[in-house]
Parts: sequence; C-alpha cells; structure tokens
Amino acid sequence: MEVEAKKKKAIFLIWILLVPAGMWFTFITYPPQFSGQWLDIIAFLILTSVVAAMPMVINNTPIFLIQWVSLASFLSFGLFIEMVFAQVAVIVLLLKLRIQKDQFFRIPLNLNMFFLVSLVSGMVYYSFGGETGPNLLNDPRSLWLAALYGVVNYFLNQIIISFYLYLIYKSKESYFGKDFIVETITTVITLPLGFVLYMFYYQVGLLPLLLVGVPFVSLSIIFKLYYSSEKINEHLQKAAEIGHQMAERLEVNAVIDLFIQKLSEMLPVDYAYIFEVINEDGLQLKRRIEGGHAEASEMPIIKENEGICGLVWKKNKGLLYSTRKEWKPLAKGYIPADVESVLAVPIVRSKKVIGVLLLASKRKRAYEKSQLMIVDILCSYFAVAMDNAKHYEVAKAQSERCALTKLYNYRYFEKILTEEFEKLVQLERSKLSLIILDIDHFKTVNDTYGHQSGNEILCELASRLDNLVGQRGTVARYGGEEFVVLLPDMNKDDAYQLAEMIRQAIANWPFILQQSLDLRQQQVKVTASIGIATAPEEAEDPLALMRHADRALYVGAKRAGRNRVAEYSTC
Repeated sequence: MEVEAKKKKAIFLIWILLVPAGMWFTFITYPPQFSGQWLDIIAFLILTSVVAAMPMVINNTPIFLIQWVSLASFLSFGLFIEMVFAQVAVIVLLLKLRIQKDQFFRIPLNLNMFFLVSLVSGMVYYSFGGETGPNLLNDPRSLWLAALYGVVNYFLNQIIISFYLYLIYKSKESYFGKDFIVETITTVITLPLGFVLYMFYYQVGLLPLLLVGVPFVSLSIIFKLYYSSEKINEHLQKAAEIGHQMAERLEVNAVIDLFIQKLSEMLPVDYAYIFEVINEDGLQLKRRIEGGHAEASEMPIIKENEGICGLVWKKNKGLLYSTRKEWKPLAKGYIPADVESVLAVPIVRSKKVIGVLLLASKRKRAYEKSQLMIVDILCSYFAVAMDNAKHYEVAKAQSERCALTKLYNYRYFEKILTEEFEKLVQLERSKLSLIILDIDHFKTVNDTYGHQSGNEILCELASRLDNLVGQRGTVARYGGEEFVVLLPDMNKDDAYQLAEMIRQAIANWPFILQQSLDLRQQQVKVTASIGIATAPEEAEDPLALMRHADRALYVGAKRAGRNRVAEYSTC
C-alpha cells in the first residue's frame, strides 16, 4: 500500500514535535526508579532488543511480543525507562525487517505509536495510585493495577494500529483477522511472564532474565518455523490449484497470462520475463511484463551461459539474488536499473530446459529460498500446460485452416456464418454482407503453367485478400479457386467498394510464378469474378445468403463477361 509523500512528511514532523518533548515531560513528571543499576538496565535492554529482533510474520505483518518485557521494565524501573526500551525495540524490529528507503516513514510512525501507548498506559496506572519498584511486591492492589496497565497497553496499541490502517494506508480490509487473533492469544499467554520476570528479578537478581528469556526465545523460533512451514504449505496448495487452472487453458497466450497473473498475486513482482529456447541456439523473449503491463517483446537472442537467464539455462538450476550488487556483474542489460531482487528459474519439460522465467522486484530481499522452490514447481506445471496448449492450437489450426493458403476452411466458415447470422437475428448486428469470388479460367492457368504454379497463385491471392480485408471480416477458402469474405456490420455499398478493390488488386497486379513448368520465373495476369449479397434485406438465413451471393457471382459476373463485381438482384 503506497502512502502519500505529504503524509510521510507529516509523520516525521509529528515525531519531532511529540516524542522528544514527551520523553522530557515523562522524565520530569515520572522520574526513573533506579539508583546506579546500570548493569540491570543494560541487561533488560538486551533482552528487549533480542525479543524485538525475533518477530513472527503472519500475513506479511510482523508481530513481536514485546509487551511482557515492557511490563517487567515498567514495574521495575518506571515509565521513562520503559519508554526508552520501547523506542529502542521499534528501531531494532525495523532494522531486522530491513525496510526500504521509501518505507523509512514507518520508523517515526511506530515510534509515535509506542510513545503514546506507553505514556497513556503509564498515566492510567499512576492515576489510580500504582507504584513501581520493589514496593510493588507487598501491595496486592498494585498487582491488579499492573494487570490494568497491560490491558490498556495492548488495546490502545490495537486501536492506534486500526487508525493507522484506515487513515494512512486507506485499507478497507478488516483488521480483526488471523494476525490479530494470534497476537491477542500470544499476548494473553506471555503477559504473565512480565509479572514472573519482575518478581524473580527483585528476589533473585539478573538470573531470571536468562531463565525466562531463553525459553521465550526458543518459543519464538518454534513459532517462526511453524508459520514458515504453514506458509510454504499454503503456497504449495496454491501452486497445485494454479497448475489445474493452467491445464484448463487451451491457448498459449491464455496460459501465459494466467501464469504471470498468479505469480504476481503470490510474490512481489514488478517485472516478469519469459524466455523460450529456440532451436537449442538461444533464448528468445516470449513475454515481457513491466509494471503490470505487457511490453514489446523485442530483445536480442541470449546465448547459453550469457547473463542470468543464460546461466540458468546452462546450469538447469534456479538462481536467487537479494540485492543489485549480487546480480549486476552477471546481467546482460535487459533488467531495469531500479531492480534489486531477482529470481530466475528454468522451465523444464521431460528433463530438458525449454525456457527460463525471470522475476524481478524493486525491493531488496523480496524473495526467499522457499519461494524459489514454489516457483520451480509452478514452472513445471507451466511447461506441461504450454505443451498441451501448443498441441491444441496446432490441432485446431489444422481443423480450421486450409493447409495450402492458411486461410480459414469451409467448415470453419460455415460455423462463423451461422454465429454471425444468429447475432443478426438477435439484433446484435445491423447488417451482414458476403463476398464470394472465383478466379477466371483457373483451369487454363493450371494446364499452362502447372498445378504448382496454380497453388502459388492461390497462396498469393489469399495473402492479398487477408491484407485488404484485415480486421473488418473473415476470409476463407470456399473450395478450389473460390474464396469468401464475411463482413459483419457492413452495408451493401461498402461491401461493393471493398469487392471492387479486391477485383482491381487481382487484375492490376501480376502474379509472380517461381515454379512454372519451364522452370523460369514468370509473371501471370489473373482476373476474378465476384458476387455480393447482404442480409437481412436479401436473405433470411445463412444458406440463402450463400446461395444469393453465389448466384450474383455466376449470373451477374461470369455470364456478363467475367472480371467484374455483381450484386444480388431479385429481378
């Protein structure tokens, strides 16, 4: 969540005005309760720093259980010392998390919060007559007030966090989620440790810090390992789901789009590149995503062992870099200048590298080793899904396309014609025009120059038709030397003009034959007769539209002398 620059400046300003003055006010009003106990204070400070340096991260939110140490520090040395410890704990935590420069505002933000929490909690405690120091052990009432201090401290902390999320981060998500529940439970469990530490400290000395601190640190490590494994299991489940979703996609581009989308949801991805191995000769960029948008995939071929991706291809092994300094000496030059973290994984199919995936983030240490494993698994699913999609597209093209001209075939054209006519009936289309053309005297061309030359003319004509029609309609080979063009939302006059352009493009530009019978390159002039019909005026169903356009072709164009365009007429 991005925070506005003016809010960041305001946060720093509030800290400058609030915390130093507030600390001085606290020191004067509630002076610290110690006399030469510097070693004890240093020991408590070390314990506070160790606990702060071992947070649990749940849903990307660090939870550090510092309240019990704060309670013991407060009861032992007073409010001012507890405030100082809390400020140090915040700095230690954020240094441990290694926040980026654009997140430095979180330091004063959290310092402000912990100052207010400490000040209000302490003032509530003192206002009810609570005391700090060794005398607390002989006053049961103060123990209850200490419990009140802990409750006020915790709930005030939660209120301020909720306020931060709403006002600063503009978050509309519920704060009372899994991390809130876990923090509440662990706080309730660990808060009594503060009382125990305080009582043992005044009875035994500094030894309780070790006796209580070591088990707590061990518990924090166990929690961290548990939630790390839980996070890995969650990512593994997501990876399996993504694998199934990719397997359901039947087009190559759809598989790639889904793959990049799901990776961006799981990981911090600012840039993503998918390379494909071409003829074992090099890596060619297949897809390039920058800032969430697809960019032009123009990039020189990367050779094996060249750059990060070439190295991944060579070693058949994923690579992970946490900072720019680590990968900069290896970079080929296609990685943007603001990238810090890089994760690159081979895409393997049947023990053979068929591509490389490279993910990049502007953040330092954005990726973990466990995520490298997850992405490696996802790449395996991706390789299978891509292979299936490619086979499907080949099979589909073979069933829908003419093998010679690469235009759509008659079967596919019939399907499109039926669909478009249905749209016309449902008033989703206003007009539907059909052009049908036939090459004049094509048998003579075959007899004179050979069938190979005839095929050359068919292929060249298909190319000219495709270029002329473009996105305005569907071009198909109807059969033999006949071609059809279906034009949705085009009236008869516009269809006639397009048909005339087609006729002139055929008649005025000779066809170049490379494979004529006498083995010489030759130029051949060819003409075509064209018929047009438009629905709904001239046809009530797809078959009638085809029949009327065909009638216009043979009656209106062929019988009238060929090399002309004819409209369907009821006369």
